[in-house]
Amino acid sequence: MLPMNDTNVVVTGGSRGIGAAVAKRFATEGARVTICARTADDLEAVAESIRAEGGAVSVVEADVRNEDDLKRVMETATEEADGIDVLVANAGVYHGTPGQTPLRDEEYETFDDHLEINARGVFGTIREAFPHLAPDARVLVPSGSVARKSKAGVGSYAVSKAAAEAIVRGFAAELDQTVAVVDPGQVSTDLMKGATGRDPVEIGNMFHWVATGADPEEIDGGVVDLRTWRAATR
Repeated sequence: MLPMNDTNVVVTGGSRGIGAAVAKRFATEGARVTICARTADDLEAVAESIRAEGGAVSVVEADVRNEDDLKRVMETATEEADGIDVLVANAGVYHGTPGQTPLRDEEYETFDDHLEINARGVFGTIREAFPHLAPDARVLVPSGSVARKSKAGVGSYAVSKAAAEAIVRGFAAELDQTVAVVDPGQVSTDLMKGATGRDPVEIGNMFHWVATGADPEEIDGGVVDLRTWRAATR
């Protein structure tokens, strides 16, 4: 895998779960990381842990539903760098408990919020980052198998993830940079209330490989799952 020294990284939803794990992993490898989320206190806690290990991190309180916030994130990330080398559009939300949110019972407000954060948020993040992306940048979007294979009780969360993956394919077709979905399987985070899964720290390692070791032509527009990562790194 390539070193991340002097690599400039942006992680949305960086205050907890996968986003925090990815930010910490990249910072450990020498990257300069900008993290954003809606909760300032949680962001600062992650930043403090990164700085305690000697890492470089900037914090921006931002909502991915707001394009002006996203512009501010990208401008902050490039204040001391020529461009963004890795963008992780990770911010997401799940209203309810996995397996217990059938579409037939979904509230319109819940449906709209899933789409606005999990899909439109990905679109806005990539769109606002585009003017700042390095020529060989990698854009990574976490998703899951529910985006591609129907599963009862996952409701509009699955719909939003399917939309996010379509956004990835669209940008991959249009941009020179690499744009890919990363499917880490079930992860134990606050997002998936009541669900067990893999340690986010392990998933941080997976994202590090996708960002630095995976063949960009092979992953562009596609899905990198656990099997792919494990086969490549065993």
